[in-house]
Amino acid sequence: MDKVVPSLTEAVGDIPDGATVMIGGFGGSGAPIELIHALIDHGAKHLTVVNNNAGNGHVGLAALIEQGQVDKIICSFPRSADPVVFNDAYKAGKIELELVPQGTLGERIRAGGAGIPAFYTPTSVGTDLAQGKPTAAFDGREYVQERWLKADYALIKAQLGDAHGNLTYRMAARNFNPLMAMAATTTIVQVSQIVPLGGIDPENVVTPGIFVDRVVHVGAPQQEEVLNRAEAVYP
Repeated sequence: MDKVVPSLTEAVGDIPDGATVMIGGFGGSGAPIELIHALIDHGAKHLTVVNNNAGNGHVGLAALIEQGQVDKIICSFPRSADPVVFNDAYKAGKIELELVPQGTLGERIRAGGAGIPAFYTPTSVGTDLAQGKPTAAFDGREYVQERWLKADYALIKAQLGDAHGNLTYRMAARNFNPLMAMAATTTIVQVSQIVPLGGIDPENVVTPGIFVDRVVHVGAPQQEEVLNRAEAVYP
């Protein structure tokens, strides 16, 4: 039951080429920078990445794209504070984009974790995003069918974790992380602090350990915005 692994390298070491990887975070909030950088070092290519955005600057997810390791990204906000890496890759035809409204993205991930293969939403009805998708009318209103999202791996960031994988999050850093933990076959978590079993009040557990496969300690995690202000580049 001990899910703690000794290094970031070991945590991501079996992610293969062609994998679908969910990466937590809302911009830099809750983004597992160290796990992403370990994935860059690992070198897996032709990845499909699910994230709220498409990275900023030249670190984290943007760096993963810049290294040519991502073939497709599924996200809500491909253009954010400093999206130059994604913009250049997209214009050059080096990366495919699936644009998903933010609420729909969250619900597709939640549905994947809950075993719900499809659902209906009024979001995107009558727009290009609804083209080719089934629609149905309920109570006189048109809805578009959306499919679940699942992944081979999820890379997420938490504040506290124990050896069984029970997790809590820090404020807004919670965002997509708990949903992604449920929707992936293998969930890998970097935690700021590992506490003894029983060190997290069961009432405060956000992600139960049953959804977590590996825990790696990152005691002083880097923040995307701080790295970008320093004009950091990885690798």
